[in-house]
Amino acid sequence: MDANNLVEMLSQTVERYPDKEALIWKQSSGYTGMTYREFWNTIRNVASGLHRLGVKPDDKVAILSDSNQIWAISDFAIASLGAISVPVYPTLPSNQVSYVLNNGDCTVVIAEDDEQLQKVKDGNANVQHSIVMKPASGFTSTDNVSSFSSLEEDGAYHPLKDWEEQWRAIKGDRLMTIIHTSGTTGAPKGVMLTHDNFLSQMKAIQFWVMELKAEDIHLSYLPLSHVFERMAGHFMPLMAGTTIAYAESIDTIQDNLQEVKPTIMTSVPRLFEKVYAKVVDQIESGSPMKRKIFNWAIDVGKERYDYYLNTPVHELVLKPMPKKLQSQVARADRLVYQKIKERLGGRMRGMVVGGGSLNPDIAKFFWSLDIPILEGYGLTETSPVVTTNPMTRAKIGTTGKPIPGCRVRIASDGEVLVKGLNVMQGYYKNKEATDKDIVDGWLHTGDIGAFDEEGYLKIIDRKKRILVLSTGKNVAPAPIESAINESRYIEFGAVVGDGRKYVAALVTPDMENLLPWAKQQGIQTESRVELCARDDVQQLLMDEVARHTNAYADYERPKKVVTIGDEWTVDSGELTPKLSLRMKNIEEKYREHIEKAYDEASISAKEVAAGTQ
Repeated sequence: MDANNLVEMLSQTVERYPDKEALIWKQSSGYTGMTYREFWNTIRNVASGLHRLGVKPDDKVAILSDSNQIWAISDFAIASLGAISVPVYPTLPSNQVSYVLNNGDCTVVIAEDDEQLQKVKDGNANVQHSIVMKPASGFTSTDNVSSFSSLEEDGAYHPLKDWEEQWRAIKGDRLMTIIHTSGTTGAPKGVMLTHDNFLSQMKAIQFWVMELKAEDIHLSYLPLSHVFERMAGHFMPLMAGTTIAYAESIDTIQDNLQEVKPTIMTSVPRLFEKVYAKVVDQIESGSPMKRKIFNWAIDVGKERYDYYLNTPVHELVLKPMPKKLQSQVARADRLVYQKIKERLGGRMRGMVVGGGSLNPDIAKFFWSLDIPILEGYGLTETSPVVTTNPMTRAKIGTTGKPIPGCRVRIASDGEVLVKGLNVMQGYYKNKEATDKDIVDGWLHTGDIGAFDEEGYLKIIDRKKRILVLSTGKNVAPAPIESAINESRYIEFGAVVGDGRKYVAALVTPDMENLLPWAKQQGIQTESRVELCARDDVQQLLMDEVARHTNAYADYERPKKVVTIGDEWTVDSGELTPKLSLRMKNIEEKYREHIEKAYDEASISAKEVAAGTQ
């Protein structure tokens, strides 16, 4: 790839694969799509329509929508004019939408539907024009609101004559997008990323991680408003000529996997945790013979993984897998692996996980099934990839090695520092925060990490999240929370304890699995709140926390478990749009529960035992 900007990158793909499907999406009658040529022509029409609205170079245009084909079209249309896209999470409430639009100086917003458009109106965002992707029936355009279809039609009738000249003139150091951080520790900050930021990533990753091919199909379900999916599930596939299939929603993933039968996929750890818990639950409830065969197949898979990890790459060509192991793998594939692979569509050759730490036990489980999961590490500020595991040398429990062109070092206090072409220009309209986080060209990530003896990076936790107990012990909450989330009865676990004598955990139930358990126990209610108030349910969740954290040191294991009856969502404030915990909000909202957990007089002997057995 030799492109000066992302639009030129896409144009090169269009030249190579004009008649190949670029994007497919679900409609009532099934999946439909558009070719790379149709994709390109639509981008040109939309760019012309935006120009007719007055969008100029350096203007800010927001995209407020779930991921879909129009999101992708809008992204490139905005970029082709030299304008700057400002993605907004569609799950944000109106006041937060307004903050992003105003902080990003957006003059135009492309909203998915009337619900998202209403957020723009309710938040009193200072925008001049709104465009609705999917307007309700009876929609009528006004001076400041129009439909996406009318915008496209207007651009088709009045094409921008020097459009190609405009996008070819865009330099790599030109600002391409402003992506706002999740705001877990304060107000969201607008991260300024250039064309070169993304292009440098794509050049470094294409052959380092897993070579994407034109025949691949990528299933996209993560929000394009998040930099991980934007780069790994949007720009990367489009560079390779891959087909992108959009899932209907996160709730329809299982159905969409069967319909699309993807070969590659990006995901956050939560999806793998859920799949793992479901498979383990089915195996444990099966016959002794079924469990024996399954466990044997997993052991064979682990042996194969260890063989490839421990054999030098140059020797693998001359030293193939031993015949006995080859035979065992083939048999295990027929008896076990294929059945689980079918749940992912049957053709999956690799999945990339980001946005959080994946429990090593879960990662090894999938690798044992011959379903490669490639973990990496990055931030919005690094566009986003810093380190990643290559397919040929993935090391479970690490985030891999620094990608080419990216330098990583560990500061004296353990903080991960990054320098390279992938590092942002800075925070939009926030020089103070920029100067604080970028010192002498090194981005201070706020994450604590360490390199192992082979140069693979391990991320321990956020610097601000390390719990310092009153005993002097330091506890990293993230790995413990990941272990707790392995339980099929727990949706989310949050670990607290800074300045306290011991660690405590707040957990929310996974109702999909808790309700069947309750029925088996003869419990009649299906009320979330009523179930969480029951002693037997609380005991179950305490036992689950104890079981899943058994491998941790005594001081790291929660001594008290608080069952939360509320459902944690983005709208209610406990989760970020990428489903990370907003610990500040959680600790404020459940302050009384936490204080009670540390009131020694309120802890019964049974509860203490349940947390330490």
